[in-house]
Amino acid sequence: MAELVDQVDANPEAAAPSASKKKRNKKKAAAKDAAAPAPAPDAQAAGDGEQGSSRAGSREDVLQLVEQMRQSGSLGASSSTPAAAKGGDDASGVHKFWDTQPVPKLGESISDVDVNDVIEPNKPSSALRQEPFKMPEGFAWSDLDVTSEDILKEIYTLLNENYVEDDDAMFRFDYSMPFLEWALTPPNYDTSFHLGVRNERSGSKLMAFITGVPATAVVRGKPVRVVEINYLCVHKRLRTKRLAPVLIKEITRRVNLKGVFQAVYTAGVVLPKPVASCRYYHRSLDPKKLIEIGFSRLMPRMTMARTIKLYKLPDRPVCGRLRAMTPDDVPQAHALLSNYLSKFALAPKLDVDEFAHWVLPRPGVIDSFVVDDGTAAKNVTDLCSFYHLPSTVIGHEKHSTLKAAYSFYNVATSMPLQDLMRDALVCAKRVDMDVFNALNIMENDAFLKELKFGIGDGHLQYYLYNWKCAEMQPNDIGLVLL
Repeated sequence: MAELVDQVDANPEAAAPSASKKKRNKKKAAAKDAAAPAPAPDAQAAGDGEQGSSRAGSREDVLQLVEQMRQSGSLGASSSTPAAAKGGDDASGVHKFWDTQPVPKLGESISDVDVNDVIEPNKPSSALRQEPFKMPEGFAWSDLDVTSEDILKEIYTLLNENYVEDDDAMFRFDYSMPFLEWALTPPNYDTSFHLGVRNERSGSKLMAFITGVPATAVVRGKPVRVVEINYLCVHKRLRTKRLAPVLIKEITRRVNLKGVFQAVYTAGVVLPKPVASCRYYHRSLDPKKLIEIGFSRLMPRMTMARTIKLYKLPDRPVCGRLRAMTPDDVPQAHALLSNYLSKFALAPKLDVDEFAHWVLPRPGVIDSFVVDDGTAAKNVTDLCSFYHLPSTVIGHEKHSTLKAAYSFYNVATSMPLQDLMRDALVCAKRVDMDVFNALNIMENDAFLKELKFGIGDGHLQYYLYNWKCAEMQPNDIGLVLL
C-alpha cells in the first residue's frame, strides 16, 4: 500500500503524480542522499579509507571524519530532496480519506503493548460490494498476467514513462522487467490483485496500474494475513480523471473478497498513523560517479582522490567462506532467518517456498550470500542479501544509469554483523553498484556508523491498515518492503 498514502486527500488533478512522487521519494531518498563523499576541513586525514595509511591515523580518526561529514550535511540529501521524503504532511493536516479509514488517528497515542488487534471486524463476503467500481466511459478494468512477457513489457513501459521522476528531472526510477516479475509473483500470488485500466478507444492501451501481494506478517507475536499494495500509477494524460481513488477502492474490494482485511505499507509522508518511523542510510561505493551525476558534491578542502580513498573497499570479501547462496542452502538459511526475525515486533512469516522466492539470487535483481561452517554438512551460519533498483540518469553525457543496492535480510552468528556487512558492501561493489542503501531497522545500527553510512534526510514510515498496536522503534522492525 505504499502508493495509497495520500492519493484521495490530494487535489484530484495531482492525485496520480502524488502517488508516483511518494514512491520515488521513498526510494530517491535512499539514492539521492546516498553518495556522501563531501568531508569537512580535516579531510586530509582520510588516507586510504578501509585500508588505512600513515596519514589516515587511527580508525577512530576516520570515524571522526565521517561524523564531521555527517554533521556538515555532506552525508545528507541535497536541498532539492522533495518534502515528501522528509516526512511531508504536517500532523495537523487534514486527511479526508484516511480519517474515514480503520487506522489510528494522528493524535492517538498507543503505548499499551497488550493492545494488538483489528480496529474493525472482518466482514463476510455477503456484506461486501460484489460488482467492480464503475470506470469512466471508454476505460475498462483488466486483470494482468505478469508472467506474460508482452504484458510485463506494457507494465514496464507505463511505469518507466509515468511512474517516477525526481523533482529536478535528473533521475527516473527504472524497475526492470525481471524485478517486477520477482516482486509480483511470490508463491500464492493472486492475478486479480494485478489490476490494470485500459483505454478501449486506443487499442486497449494500458493507462493505469495497481498491485497487491498477499503475505503473512507477525505483529507483536500474532500472525496476521495482510496484503502489500504497490505500484499505483496513472498515465500522465489521465491525471484529471480521478482514477487513483477508484483504483484504490477497487483493489481494496478485491482483497476484501478474498478474506484479507489488513495491510502493511510504507510511505515517505506522515499519515494516520505510523506504527514506526525509520531512516535511510547510504554508503557510497562509487563517489566519483555520484558526484559527476549530481547526487553528491565535493566539499571544500576535499579532493576527488581523497574522497575515493575514504570510501575504498577491499577487492574481495574478507571472509573466505562467504559464497553465493544456492538452492541447497534454502532449508538451513530459511531456519536461520526465521529464528532471527522472531525477535522483532513486526516481521514477515515466510515458509520455505516464500523464502526461496524472495532470497535466492536472481541476476540483476537480488544477490544473496551465505557463510557455512566449513564442515562436510556445510551448516549455514550467516546470511546477507541486497536487491538491485537502478535509476535512469536523464540527459547526462557520460552516465546513463545509477545502480543502487538495497539491504534486504542479513543474519550474522559466526562473526560480528559489521564484518558481514563490510563483505556485503564489497560484493555490491563487485557487481558494479554505485551506492548501498539501508534502513535503521533490525540491528542495522550495529554497522551503519562504522561502515561510513551517511544518514539521509528522508523518513520512511511503516503503517498497518485496520490494525491497532503499540508504537514501535526502528529496531523493532524486521520487515523490508520493496
